[in-house]
Amino acid sequence: MKTILFLLLAAAAAFAADVTGKWVAQVPGRGGETREATFTFKADGNQLTGSVTTPRGEAPISDGKVDGDEISFNQVMEFNGNEVKLTFKGKVSGDEIKFTRQREGGNRVQEFTAKRASN
Repeated sequence: MKTILFLLLAAAAAFAADVTGKWVAQVPGRGGETREATFTFKADGNQLTGSVTTPRGEAPISDGKVDGDEISFNQVMEFNGNEVKLTFKGKVSGDEIKFTRQREGGNRVQEFTAKRASN
């Protein structure tokens, strides 16, 4: 039984999307403008770690997961002394990730696409 479970987990990991590396996107801002963001990911099995770099600086991601061709993670930021949690969900297709981003407690969902960086 343990052998079967191990083989199933190994097979699932083999089909996980390859997201390790840098990805660049034009992310929508509050006023409709876009800002460049760089996502740096490291996948280890179904765990995803990394950071997001914007003109405001670099912030780590948390609760990162890889499930087949889907990824998800959170980013906690501080605005005017208030903590804001953003939830990202993405679907990987080759060298692109189609993302949705939503603020915790908010109902507005923003969509954008990240492309794998050449370096």
